[in-house]
Amino acid sequence: MSDLLNKKCVPCEGGVIPFDISEIHKYQKKVDGWDLIENEKKNYLLEKKFIFKNFLESQDFVNKVGKISEEEGHHPDISFGWGYAKITITTHAIEGLSENDFILAAKIDRNFNV
Repeated sequence: MSDLLNKKCVPCEGGVIPFDISEIHKYQKKVDGWDLIENEKKNYLLEKKFIFKNFLESQDFVNKVGKISEEEGHHPDISFGWGYAKITITTHAIEGLSENDFILAAKIDRNFNV
């Protein structure tokens, strides 16, 4: 994960091929607990659910994820409520996963483990 933490997300406007499944598995080993899911269009996404003691802890975490996302210029889908937050990451412009998604996942994990 440390190599991902030292990188910065690169803006993606499309025109890049999303990772194939072998590349995804290579990167997935670098981030713990992120599930690989497919959406209705058969595009891959990373998803992880975080558990908290109460609503305020969930909200605080989501605010920190928002700050990280803004710094990286890469924005996940977030849902949260009492005692949980669910983060879903993909590179929308290429309809799949790129290195940016794994960089963001690693940085979110670092924040969660602080």
